[in-house]
Amino acid sequence: MIRGFRALAPVGLSAVLLTALVPVLTPAATAGPAQIRYVFPLTCADVRYSRAHHDYPATDLFAKVGCPFVSPVDGVVDEVSRKDRWKPGTNAGATRGGLSVSIVGVDGVRYYGSHLSAIAEGIRRGRAVSAGQLLGRVGHSGDARYTTSHLHFGISWPTPKGEWWVRRGEIPPARYLDAWREGRSKSPARAVAAARHRENGDGACTRDC
Repeated sequence: MIRGFRALAPVGLSAVLLTALVPVLTPAATAGPAQIRYVFPLTCADVRYSRAHHDYPATDLFAKVGCPFVSPVDGVVDEVSRKDRWKPGTNAGATRGGLSVSIVGVDGVRYYGSHLSAIAEGIRRGRAVSAGQLLGRVGHSGDARYTTSHLHFGISWPTPKGEWWVRRGEIPPARYLDAWREGRSKSPARAVAAARHRENGDGACTRDC
């Protein structure tokens, strides 16, 4: 269960969103895939992305600085980092994303975008967002400071605040990005639920911590 989401949910938030968030990823509690609209998370024309990531499941979407990063689905803002605290000398995992936003969708899945150059006005934890709504803009923050500008995109299950090793990505996003780019609403909810089941179950960090 995501601690505090009932208290954080804005007045008027739909029943389907609350049901999807509490409890997390219980099949009977999530909205059906046919009811959910997904959109590609970057709206600029020239976007390339990787099929795999270096040592954990995620995708880097390469685009120009300032390219709009939008919510891929209706949901609620989960965590926001508005300050780049990454230092090359320590390279702490918790700060590698720099400026970042994560949301928990109506499908019970968390979506995370990092290395942003800016966070959209009004984006804060607990705020309801719609598919296609601006969350931030592509940049070089965090450990992308010396690389080509890109959006690090991770898909995972929700966790308590600060569990960055889960938030950064638990399943490969490429096939979902392919579908969304083509206008098909392919849901990662079942794959995320299966990945969560394979984990220890206590949220313990098992990789690259």
